[in-house]
Amino acid sequence: MYQYNSVDQKLVDERVEQFRDQTRRFLAGELPEDDFLALRLMNGLYVQRHAPMLRVAGPYNMYNSTQFRKLAHIARTYDKGYAHFTTRTNLQFNWPKLEEVPDILAELAEVQMHSIQTSGNCIRNTTTDQFAGVIPNEIEDSRPYCEIIRQWSSLHPEFAYLPRKFKIAISSCANDRAATQVHDIGLHIVKNDAGEVGFEVLVGGGLGRTPMIAKQINPFLAKEDLLSYLEAIIRVYNMNGRRDNKYKARIKILVQAVGIDKFREQVEEEWAHIRDSDLKLPMEEIERVKAFFKPFDYDASAAADTSLEAKLAENEDFNTWYERNTVEHKVDGYRIAYVSLKPYLKPAGDITADQLDLVADLADKYSFGEIRATHNQNLVLADVKKADLYAVWEILANADLARPNIGTLTDMTVCPGGDFCALANAKTLGVADQINEKFENMDFVHDLGDLKLNMSGCINACSHHHVGHIGILGVDKKGEDWYQITLGGDDGSEAALGKVIGKSVPADQVANTLEKVLELYVQQRFENERFIDTFRRIGIAPFKEYVYAPAN
Repeated sequence: MYQYNSVDQKLVDERVEQFRDQTRRFLAGELPEDDFLALRLMNGLYVQRHAPMLRVAGPYNMYNSTQFRKLAHIARTYDKGYAHFTTRTNLQFNWPKLEEVPDILAELAEVQMHSIQTSGNCIRNTTTDQFAGVIPNEIEDSRPYCEIIRQWSSLHPEFAYLPRKFKIAISSCANDRAATQVHDIGLHIVKNDAGEVGFEVLVGGGLGRTPMIAKQINPFLAKEDLLSYLEAIIRVYNMNGRRDNKYKARIKILVQAVGIDKFREQVEEEWAHIRDSDLKLPMEEIERVKAFFKPFDYDASAAADTSLEAKLAENEDFNTWYERNTVEHKVDGYRIAYVSLKPYLKPAGDITADQLDLVADLADKYSFGEIRATHNQNLVLADVKKADLYAVWEILANADLARPNIGTLTDMTVCPGGDFCALANAKTLGVADQINEKFENMDFVHDLGDLKLNMSGCINACSHHHVGHIGILGVDKKGEDWYQITLGGDDGSEAALGKVIGKSVPADQVANTLEKVLELYVQQRFENERFIDTFRRIGIAPFKEYVYAPAN
């Protein structure tokens, strides 16, 4: 994991003191509210429905145990004892006091954390595959390139006031787990016919009011050109993106307006001016950053330990968790283990201070002190010996962190909705509880197989409802919460936007409507066929007819 040098630390420390003075002046009435608005957004501070909300950066999904313990301390000391993981792998505190935010930032700086560029019209946190560096069949670890992008984009003077927020994601293998095609820029690590490793570059993806799948702008970009090409894209966007209408200010609108071919021409023209500048990445710099992400010293004897098989045979609950919540590791004798933040009847992505401490302890004892967040609000211990999985499972189960639901219907990606967010049109947490209660039978949920359910409380789509196999969007109808349902979305390698199944349904009918959708799926699917594959095969018409058929 990357470690700050003196320049990194000084930058973060100085930003803390700058914001401390800005906050003091605002509270003293010396700084107008409109001026403070821009300053607080630069530091990840929002004003939500009930209190300020502070968003802490989790660069490219990565945390360590020391940071988790600090987050636990902050949750206890400055908040209400918990925090919330987002779909950009950041962490949010929902109840800090404004006057204490500078103290929180100072504590974060002690463990190489900050909230810089977690909000505002700037380049946000770059995200990637939560399995980067440990998954089999990976072309190359994406994390060094994420770190290079972080260093280039942090407080970039030209891109501090973009037309709108800007998001980049990198996928490190053929199976896209980073939702790259719904980002402003998506990068795929690829290998060309000559065996050289570089990047396929996509541009113009995004969700919100105008959801779009990104388009390819460059099939193969050499590593050395990564930063100059990114800079060229964002320069073109910065010069030409709309600033008169925030709903039409994202790069996806610009790409759509001029067309991908014309946009590519503009980028190539800009790139010609800077391609051979100081932005060219020397191999020495790439190797320097790679050294922070070198493989751990894995135990060569781990593969010979066969104790796991006996535990799997002895304990059905453990076996179920192993099958659902662990993933193959590239090193024999190890396994990737999920920490489920989707417990029964509790908000998705929430984690208590005690749980943060517990996960930190597990990481230290069993996974080299590292923890990863996923873009669908779970955590990962990436390097667990198979022989240690039973012990890890027992501890997680006792802490309500081992629900065996990863990748299933109840592994819902859900924003806080109207219970917290001032932008939300409808509440989400109660509807999520309704769905959990309706589909409490885990045997049935497991039989349904892989299924992505995403629910957002407004059109801003923080929970990516457009690309859920089943998407739910909360809407306001004359002061009442109603919910629009889409089917057929996907954020993986075959990314697609969901299609609206029909008229919206009232809050108390969401779970019943899903039940009908799933009834038809069970009737129509081939053996072991996923929901998304059944949908692609039969289309939306049968679902619409079945769901909205008149009651007998």
